[in-house]
Amino acid sequence: MLKNISPLISPELLKVLAEMGHGDEIIFADAHFPGHALNNNVIRADGLGVDQLLKAVIPLFELDSYAPPLIMMAAAEGDELDLSVEKKYCHALFGDNPGQDILRIGRYEFYDRAQSAFAVVMTGETAKYGNIILKKGVTPAT
Repeated sequence: MLKNISPLISPELLKVLAEMGHGDEIIFADAHFPGHALNNNVIRADGLGVDQLLKAVIPLFELDSYAPPLIMMAAAEGDELDLSVEKKYCHALFGDNPGQDILRIGRYEFYDRAQSAFAVVMTGETAKYGNIILKKGVTPAT
């Protein structure tokens, strides 16, 4: 156990976060996402919601400030998004000051991004369209 690191972050996830470089993407996927079919670097976080992991990860992870750092899947034609999912994720990442836009991309474009992502974290999230991509930025000098 390490101090100041959430117990929700497994050693495997912590290692992946540390190995990622500027511009690398990580997907926090819902339980229905075909992560294993799309990417060879899959981390299991069964039983955890995406918002729980986002809240645990964001103190350790600098988002890319030069590109849309948050990407979610758009609803398929004829389907509707549950906007409370996006709100829940933004709250986990930014607290009471959301201020960050989310780029929505189509399902197959999202799958293409998953294939080139650094890693996919498979969660226990059951929300429809509950997948999100984070793009890593540069950690500022202290």
